[in-house]
Amino acid sequence: MGYIHIEIDTAQTPKKQGAICGDAFTWFRRPEATVILLADGIGSGIKANVYAGMTLSRLQSLLENGVSLRNAFASLVKTMHAARGTDLPYAVFTVAQILKNGETTILAYEMPEGIFIGRHAATPCKRRDFTFGNDIISETILFLEPGEGIVIFSDGISQAGMGLTTRTGWNSKEICNFLNNQLNDGMNSPAKVVHDKARALWQGFRGDDCTVISAICRAGKIVNIMTGPPADRSKDAAIVGNFFNQTGAKVICGATTAKVVAHHLGRQLQINRNDHSLIAPPGYSLEGIDLVSEGAVTLNQVYNILDVDPVNFEPDSSVSRLCELLIEADRVNFFVGTAENEAHADISFKQRGIIPRGKIVRLLAERLRQLGKLVELAPY
Repeated sequence: MGYIHIEIDTAQTPKKQGAICGDAFTWFRRPEATVILLADGIGSGIKANVYAGMTLSRLQSLLENGVSLRNAFASLVKTMHAARGTDLPYAVFTVAQILKNGETTILAYEMPEGIFIGRHAATPCKRRDFTFGNDIISETILFLEPGEGIVIFSDGISQAGMGLTTRTGWNSKEICNFLNNQLNDGMNSPAKVVHDKARALWQGFRGDDCTVISAICRAGKIVNIMTGPPADRSKDAAIVGNFFNQTGAKVICGATTAKVVAHHLGRQLQINRNDHSLIAPPGYSLEGIDLVSEGAVTLNQVYNILDVDPVNFEPDSSVSRLCELLIEADRVNFFVGTAENEAHADISFKQRGIIPRGKIVRLLAERLRQLGKLVELAPY
């Protein structure tokens, strides 16, 4: 099936314009899954926001430390059940996990049911409800394919307009009917259209905090970057073969690395005579590779301008071309050689502020994760 990317879109406003929203959300990507967290703190304003944020922080910490989805959820449910009706921090919450094969689990504690969005229609997610004391928890399991997704939201959406423009709020079937009309008209952002409609039902900034998160599956764009030769040169052929078997765009950063690849492919490495940049190092051409550039200097320059508007990028530059590939990518795989490069210890590198390959790759990976990319590092 290839890499399935989860495109996440959000829309949120507080119940009163200019106030702090009592809802909070976050998401993070792992090689095996994308996880989305949404919490609604008790009360309103700063206190509710803090309670919601604490809930998200606790959930994320448990999941990132290897606790299973259900055990992490159950732990938080017990904590909130004990806190309900006391002065202790309290929030209701939803956690959605979408595995790389499309298997999706939505667990909710006192939260509205989610919406499934198919290619042509939206339907309420089928869920099983359970009671825990006086609390209601629910579970939904479904499989998503490219072009399909889910929408989850706080009760500011499901109760939209209550006592104003609706009697009992905006139920899931009505939300689906609304989304179906939007799908027919070519909807771009499920989160935004649901949020804006709910705000209209609330007659502007009245009623409750409104938060909507949509997660739509699509075929992901992958960029594979090979940089640096291996410490054990007897592994050259195996490493080059593995790199060429990867799906997606292929990039080589480093002249020595490019020579290793060219040698094992039996192809000629050529310098790009059309690169006229006065700042970026010149690029190269190698049959079968989408982009070949110099190594550490190029990676440093990419790191420095990755958050710059692409319209300001220098034309005809290997640095600009690599930035554009990374910006368009959903997943970036770094294959990083561990051979020592004596040039990186030279005083001229330090004097010019050039960070060595191993360190700049880690910094670049973190920057890409902050931009919502899934990033994997594979040393060799």
